[in-house]
Amino acid sequence: MSEYSPENIKYAKGVVKYFNRLLALIGVLIIFIIIQLVNPGLLKPQSKGELTQLTEEVDAENLIENGIHVSSGLIVDEGYELVLNTCSGCHSLKLVTQNKGNKADWKEVIVWMQETQKLWDLGSTEGPIIAYLAKNYGQSKKGRRMNLENIEWYELE
Repeated sequence: MSEYSPENIKYAKGVVKYFNRLLALIGVLIIFIIIQLVNPGLLKPQSKGELTQLTEEVDAENLIENGIHVSSGLIVDEGYELVLNTCSGCHSLKLVTQNKGNKADWKEVIVWMQETQKLWDLGSTEGPIIAYLAKNYGQSKKGRRMNLENIEWYELE
C-alpha cells in the first residue's frame, strides 16, 4: 500500500477535521473562562424576578388600551406601526398626535420635512403613512376648544 493512497488521505483529512473541531471547542472554553474572570455575573442565569421585570418592560412597549398604543399615544389602526417606526426615528410622536390635517396637509408636512429636516424619501410607504395620518389625525369641524358662551365678565381694577 502506498504512503499517499486514497485511504491514507481520507484518514488524514478526518484527523485534521477532528483536530479543527477540538481547537474550536478549546477556543470557546477559553473565551468563556475569560468572560467569567472579567465579569463573573455576566453569564449567570437571571433570577425569576429579573426575567419578570424584563418581560413587563417589553410588554409595556406594546401595550394597547382603548385603541391607543400606550407608549406612543398613536391610535391603533392599519398603518400605525409604519408611522410608529418611521416618525419616531426623528421626533416625538406627540408632534403627530397633536396635529390635524387632510391628505394634502400631511403630504405638505412630509415635503417640508424632506426639504428642511433631512427626512429621507419614504418611497412606497408614503401613501400608507399619509392615509393613516389623514384618517386618524384628520381635520375636525371643531377647533381646539369651544367658544366661550354665557360668561359674566368683570372689570379689572
